[in-house]
Amino acid sequence: MLEIVIHALKHTVLESLKLLPFIFLVFLFLEYIEHKMNEKSHELIHKAGNFGPLIGSVLGAVPQCGFSAMASNLYATRVITLGTLVSIFLSTSDEMFVIMLARADKSSITKGLILISIKIIIALVVGFVIDFILKKKNVKESERIHDFCEQEHCKCEHGVLRSAIHHTLRVIFFIFIVSLLLNFAIEYFGEEILAKLLLKNSIFAPVLAGVVGLIPNCASSVIITEMYLSKAISFGSCLSGLLVGSGVGMLILFKVNRPMKKNIFIAFLVFLIGVSFGVIADLIGISL
Repeated sequence: MLEIVIHALKHTVLESLKLLPFIFLVFLFLEYIEHKMNEKSHELIHKAGNFGPLIGSVLGAVPQCGFSAMASNLYATRVITLGTLVSIFLSTSDEMFVIMLARADKSSITKGLILISIKIIIALVVGFVIDFILKKKNVKESERIHDFCEQEHCKCEHGVLRSAIHHTLRVIFFIFIVSLLLNFAIEYFGEEILAKLLLKNSIFAPVLAGVVGLIPNCASSVIITEMYLSKAISFGSCLSGLLVGSGVGMLILFKVNRPMKKNIFIAFLVFLIGVSFGVIADLIGISL
């Protein structure tokens, strides 16, 4: 047992150290872009009107702090429609692409780009369908919406470098913990038994991944991405969890929006949509 623990720990430390500089560089670039584009992206979603789901699905896919949280606040004051909110939630991927990009291999980057593209398409279509069914128009903003980036203590106000370091440390911590547990499980149980425990070939696997996706921070995207890259879960389960995961957006929605039963409905709707597409992906045999 001790030998297994030491081997898993050694492998995890080496893997995490290799990823660290890449993750930092990616976040440094993303933080620079976010600081430059933050106000513009907010203005775009404010003025989106009937094209809200289109703008929301694209902007939501960009890894940036607080965008899904901002969307929750805009929806709470009915600046954006339910369709736009759901499209942003569905396209949000948190640290998924950052992790895949940090792997620095063509396969992982390609998978990340395909996943993001699929999520954007699903988010766009679902958002427009929801707005078409409800036929609700945006209303004027009733109060100034504050950026809820501080809810995740991302320290964006302290500059690009400090924010990038903060995000890097948070993500590498989650990667280390998840990788350590996965490596230990693979060493102890073996890949086949681990796959069975995670219901890899079961129709219920996307449901389990969807539950993980409900975790209201970057932990969910890290867990799902690492498990997918380790081949512990299927593409359908990965898609399910990443569609359901909306960063801190869902948490903020429950804090600022009323009535509460509507928040529960939105959470269930996002969960149902994400799991449904995950199950469909597995049933038709999509894999990357």
